Amino acid sequence: MGDPSGPGRLSGVTRRVEVGLAEATEAKDDGADAPALDKSAGRAAEGTPERGKTIHGEAANAGHRVLAPDDAEVEAYLEAALNAPSPDRSPADRPASAAALDRQTVVVLDFGSQFAQLIARRVRELDVYSELLPHDTPFEELERRGARAIILSGSPNSVYDPGAPRPDPAIWSGKIPVLGICYGAQLMAHELGGDVIPFDHREYGPANVSITADDPLFAGIEREQPVWMSHGDSISRLPEGFHATAQTDSTPYAGLVDASRNLYGIQFHPEVVHTPRGRDVLRNFVVGIAHVSPTWTAGNFIDTTVAAIRERVDGHAHETGSDGLVICALSGGVDSAVAAALVHRAVGDRLTCIYVDHGLMRKKESELLRVTFERDLGMNLVMVDARERFLARLAGVEDPERKRVIIGDEFIRVFEEEAAKLGRIDFLTQGTLYPDVIESATSETKAAQKIKTHHNVGGLPADLRFQLIEPLRYLFKDEVRRVGLEMGLPEPMVLRQPFPGPGLAIRIIGEVTAERLDTLREADWIVIDEIKAANLYRSLWQSFAILTPVRSVGVMGDGRTYANVVAIRAVTSEDGMTADWAKLPYDVLGKISSRIVNEVPGVNRVVYDISSKPPATIEWE
Repeated sequence: MGDPSGPGRLSGVTRRVEVGLAEATEAKDDGADAPALDKSAGRAAEGTPERGKTIHGEAANAGHRVLAPDDAEVEAYLEAALNAPSPDRSPADRPASAAALDRQTVVVLDFGSQFAQLIARRVRELDVYSELLPHDTPFEELERRGARAIILSGSPNSVYDPGAPRPDPAIWSGKIPVLGICYGAQLMAHELGGDVIPFDHREYGPANVSITADDPLFAGIEREQPVWMSHGDSISRLPEGFHATAQTDSTPYAGLVDASRNLYGIQFHPEVVHTPRGRDVLRNFVVGIAHVSPTWTAGNFIDTTVAAIRERVDGHAHETGSDGLVICALSGGVDSAVAAALVHRAVGDRLTCIYVDHGLMRKKESELLRVTFERDLGMNLVMVDARERFLARLAGVEDPERKRVIIGDEFIRVFEEEAAKLGRIDFLTQGTLYPDVIESATSETKAAQKIKTHHNVGGLPADLRFQLIEPLRYLFKDEVRRVGLEMGLPEPMVLRQPFPGPGLAIRIIGEVTAERLDTLREADWIVIDEIKAANLYRSLWQSFAILTPVRSVGVMGDGRTYANVVAIRAVTSEDGMTADWAKLPYDVLGKISSRIVNEVPGVNRVVYDISSKPPATIEWE
């Protein structure tokens, strides 16, 4: 295999980037439904699941790129540039912090609902560890993972469809409490001898549910409750041993229970914000009925994760006679920052962070990163000024997919050069999150309809000889932020809004030049400055400026101008999957517009984007 510490160890990476880049040069637009990732690599995906439909019935994100990570992580660049495969991970792998919880896990079985991840997140918000697993996970595996409760998600299927997803029948044994949600409740009734029929009137949207019987699931909850429904089937007859606990005007069995077998079902969705007491329903099931202790906290996670990283690195160093050196690519975003902080607490100076300054970041972000990691946290930080290299590669390029490929290619070239200077490196730290893992390993390969395209699965080339350290791969984004704050990272970094991996390059429509970057950077700074001044920053999912390719006539002073048009984008969202344009106050918009036109040279007009997602995307490219 050759010397893994030598300068040629990543040569296979560079060769594949060159091939992918050449293919992208010849690529043609395959149409709106072609996966964006595969267009960037110049070839269509094989075996890609057929795209599904949204709950409203239209095509789900047809052809829209969804940037799941908000960081320019190594894996995001590699996947976009190389179309690289995911690294092999053991199905038995679990976070050390979960193992330390001593059989305190809630398992969510995914039957394909677009809300499946949200259920797991809501359980985590109760300080209880949850895992999202495929619907057909064997019962023995659930027991091995220490499941104290099982939640069955919804599904786009009907229980009587041929091939409808079903769980291991052993889950009905009563050994572990089960809560079925929507399809999960229908499945419970259908599998145990009840009847489920197509609904004459599809119930979608808000509804009022009446609690008709005492049930610990509804403890402390008023008898009349607003809830969110989304179903086209209905339970028409309960299995033997069950009784109804709730109803709506059109659904006689909106709640059902067989307490002797620890089986509970609800037709509505407690995980969505449109069910105000939904969190209490989940808490009653998880903590009250299943008696799971709320011990999944940021402090516990930090302690157990740091100890596990230290043990792993020290063990490898002892076995191989190496120094156990670790590298991490910092992007300026929260994921890589928190991952680096965890590893640094575990291994100290054996970690070296590499920050590739490609010149595509927002104003002052590189300076914040240097101060935080080098001065405040005392980390070994290598900052590479590669601005001229990236600008040279991007010169004359207007197509956004070509920009992505070029940025990914140049990033990995720079990273390769810097890593080679450090000698033998044993571990590479990545900011992979739990959604990156479960979307590529469970739902999209099992029962889920294809709700979105997704490109960050931690795709490292097979010949990259580092071992991976992924301390965040069992956390959702909100949990990462809590861990970062617990570790003392500055709020501007931890609570930073999502930012695309290719940076400002895809917020400049058309060619990227130093002058256009300066224009956008200054306009973007004003947008954020005024939104923060108005106390709106944390209520928005994203807010930013876009430099359009349009010039317009204007009058400034006594003269005619012909200058740039800047667009402003601000959206609200729960998770980035859907988004609504933010109804910013007129005075805030007025200040932003006035300041940009007066303070940013070359701009004479500001417009506001009032498009929601779908049909638009959050980013313009």
